[in-house]
Amino acid sequence: MRKLSFLFAIVLILSFGLSGCAKPAETENPGTSEKKLTSTESDVIKIGVFEPITGANAGGGALEVEGVKLANKLYPEVLGKKIELVIVDNKSDKVEAANAAALLVEKEKVSAIIGSWGSSLSMAAGDIVRNAKVPAVGASCTNPLVTQNNNYYFRVCFIDPFQGTVMANYAYNNLGARKAAIIQEVSNDYSVGLAKYFVDSFKTLTGDENSIVATSNYNTGDQDFTAQLTNVSAAKPDVIFAPGNFTESALLIKQARQLGITVPIIGGDTWETPEFIEIGQADVEGTVFSTFFATEKPITAESEKFLTEYRKEYNKEPAAVTALGYDAYILILDAIKRAGSADPVKIRDEIARTKDFMGAAGVITLDENGDAVKDAVIKVVKDGKFTYMDTVKPQIK
Repeated sequence: MRKLSFLFAIVLILSFGLSGCAKPAETENPGTSEKKLTSTESDVIKIGVFEPITGANAGGGALEVEGVKLANKLYPEVLGKKIELVIVDNKSDKVEAANAAALLVEKEKVSAIIGSWGSSLSMAAGDIVRNAKVPAVGASCTNPLVTQNNNYYFRVCFIDPFQGTVMANYAYNNLGARKAAIIQEVSNDYSVGLAKYFVDSFKTLTGDENSIVATSNYNTGDQDFTAQLTNVSAAKPDVIFAPGNFTESALLIKQARQLGITVPIIGGDTWETPEFIEIGQADVEGTVFSTFFATEKPITAESEKFLTEYRKEYNKEPAAVTALGYDAYILILDAIKRAGSADPVKIRDEIARTKDFMGAAGVITLDENGDAVKDAVIKVVKDGKFTYMDTVKPQIK
């Protein structure tokens, strides 16, 4: 027993001796480690991005991320500090969108957030950013509820009351429509909201409360629209307004043409993705929709820079929402410069003061709700490409 005790004592002495000879860099020192972390973080400003990278809206999310990444490549620093993008997949799901926003503010400690494609996904993150007091800037989320009663949410796009009015005017004035039918993606806040604003405006234009002759609903992910199209066709509308996600919309139009329905089918900004044409092919020729930006009509010097650099980087033409993703990033950088700080509350205050900011997709002035007052663009699918038709200016009150 004595022999064992003696050996144990020797082992202890040797252990302490080896510890004393260890290199300082290898010695765990919580205080030093914490100080080094703080020093490293002070040289970086984090901007979070929550977008649908997977799921039903992945095509739209990818387009916005392209714009954000390009802007970050061209403008990688602010206040002498590197901008680090933290990109999180919200998986095209409302619960996941809230989780993604929470991760960005609680774990990543971002100074501002960009996102998301899909108004429902943006709205799901609304309480998170407001309670954390971290500003969020949406690129293409057009439902008015995104920013309503939330002074920490902003956007660089127009909103659906304007977009709905633009398309109602197009139907009434350009197509001569006096009877319209609605086919809406009832599980999608964007689709339902935009359809409502179209209906309100169309009834005002026609002076006829019965000018909407049919309304049919479907859910995200549906692939067979025979029942909805049969119902709508029986009402004999002059035009069908069918705002919805690009995949379902393309399938709906394709099936409408196969059923012999020839009336014009028009929609909203979500149609402007490559998938819409890839899925719809020849059947979506002639379809018309509202959107945010046209490459044929550069608006500012930043538009020209964006187009040149995007074509060089991706070797293709950009979608309108890509320009908006770019604008969301550079608008946040401008606010950080004016704030002279990475503090989220100070950045929020400067974002709210944004006026006459020269973005790639146009000049941005944010109103009292945090919404951009901007022109709308109307495009048509022609020869398999999205082609510019017209620009519509908002009525400034």
